[in-house]
Amino acid sequence: MGSRWQVEKKHDPYYKRAKSENYRSRASYKLKQLDKKYKIMKTGNTVVDLGAAPGGWSQIALEKVGEEGIVVGIDLNHIKPFEEENCFRIRGDFTSPEIQNQIMDIIDGQTQVLISDASPSLSGIRDIDHLRSIDLINTVSDIADNILAPGGNMVMKIFQGPYYKETVDNLKKKFKILKTTKPPSSRKKSKEMYIVGLRFKK
Repeated sequence: MGSRWQVEKKHDPYYKRAKSENYRSRASYKLKQLDKKYKIMKTGNTVVDLGAAPGGWSQIALEKVGEEGIVVGIDLNHIKPFEEENCFRIRGDFTSPEIQNQIMDIIDGQTQVLISDASPSLSGIRDIDHLRSIDLINTVSDIADNILAPGGNMVMKIFQGPYYKETVDNLKKKFKILKTTKPPSSRKKSKEMYIVGLRFKK
């Protein structure tokens, strides 16, 4: 299974493109495509990237916000430093109050954009993985309640399953516009979807 995945990865056009364009992950193109469609980030924004390693989404965020903006990436795993001085890295569990306080200190209390391509530890059992995904989304949503500025935007990953519609319906109450989508760079066989919330109501 592992060797087959390695072969598929090497033949993946987005994997090859990421290598040639010096992106840290093929996942960079997911955010790039989502932002092109929904205008999530703009110059000067503060962006908080939850579950940021290896840094593919943070790279796209840095391109969008420019030198005037700030990007904060958080992950349990090490994130290799970026050349840009306006990118901050926190190694830790973003579900913990301690790490959330560190985020708050860096962004001075609020952010214009919250992004998360975080995935729970997958078991391979669809229902269990779906429930873990929902728990993670609820955590990200709670963090958004605390740090996302009024009118702010959010993107996060969700796995399809029994609680998918209920979760999306609950999030619709928090944003003036809420869309669910699957960018072209997302693997077709993957159950992942992306929730895009625009203009946070606070």
